[in-house]
Amino acid sequence: MSGNRFTGAFGRDMAVDLGTANTLVFVRGSGIVLNEPSVVAVNSRDNRLLAVGTEAKRMMGRTPSHIHAVRPLGDGVIADFDLCEKMLAYFIRRVHGSRRLAKPRMVVCVPSGITGVEQRAVQEVAESAGARKPAYIIDEPMAAAIGAGLPVHQPTGNMVVDIGGGTTEVAVISLGGIVTSKSVRIAGDEMDDAIIQFIKKEYSLAIGERTAEEIKIAFGSACPLVEELHAEIRGRDLITGLPKTIVTTTAEIRQAIEEPVSAIVDAVRGTLDQTPPELAADIMVQGIVLTGGGALLHGLDARLAAETGMTLRIADNPLHSVAIGAGHCLEQFNVLNGVLISSMNR
Repeated sequence: MSGNRFTGAFGRDMAVDLGTANTLVFVRGSGIVLNEPSVVAVNSRDNRLLAVGTEAKRMMGRTPSHIHAVRPLGDGVIADFDLCEKMLAYFIRRVHGSRRLAKPRMVVCVPSGITGVEQRAVQEVAESAGARKPAYIIDEPMAAAIGAGLPVHQPTGNMVVDIGGGTTEVAVISLGGIVTSKSVRIAGDEMDDAIIQFIKKEYSLAIGERTAEEIKIAFGSACPLVEELHAEIRGRDLITGLPKTIVTTTAEIRQAIEEPVSAIVDAVRGTLDQTPPELAADIMVQGIVLTGGGALLHGLDARLAAETGMTLRIADNPLHSVAIGAGHCLEQFNVLNGVLISSMNR
């Protein structure tokens, strides 16, 4: 993806889904123009930025000691301010080409459960990376609901569950505001880590984050399958130190991720428990919408339906719902700016 490809987007407003796992950029008038892993590779000897995004993710687990491929965000919030600023500035340059005058109006998505300090950090990173002041932020579940096409400004209850890499956001929305919500820092990354720990404990095999993620996507499930599958996993034997291949099953992978999946189910149930009766009745009729990469976990919708008694549907474009929703706020700024928070308001 060359830097010049998006020069037509010069000067246009941007919405950024700054996710723990992936960063998506929506440009007003062009839609989603960038979708890259939120990974940065740095040379620790001179603090030089070596790679960002897909190229940096390919380096994870494969670098010499002086090169670190890291995620600047953890659990949906900024873990390394400087690296996050460099990553966001790089993505802005990618979108706007080499022109340095671009000062786009920017909307950045954040988890609904972050603190005021964390919220200010996101706004400062956006402005330092090149956004026009003031930078705006929007709660991820609100953006996800707008992106999924829910009528958020109507006086009816709309419930969205957004399962990302670092956080799971559950919210009930009505009249353009979040009535009740729950943000838990358990999502896709926790499932990956659970798989790593399970394989380590059961098979004395060490595997990396990328392998665990591939296993989750290919073989993960939240409820029993009609036909259980077998999976070959390659890693390093912790006893001999040599490469080794083991064979596991989808049932074992399901057992491995049961704890984070149960935590997500509990977050949904807990939010429903706090929902006013009138809105709960609306949700019984409307159902719950699942968005985010975690929505694609096999059988999660069926599991949540069984546990809550509600109907569920997966958004048409679950991976992009948050970015699309934030982008709609730019395209209909006068109508939707009420759901945005400006850095001028802090």
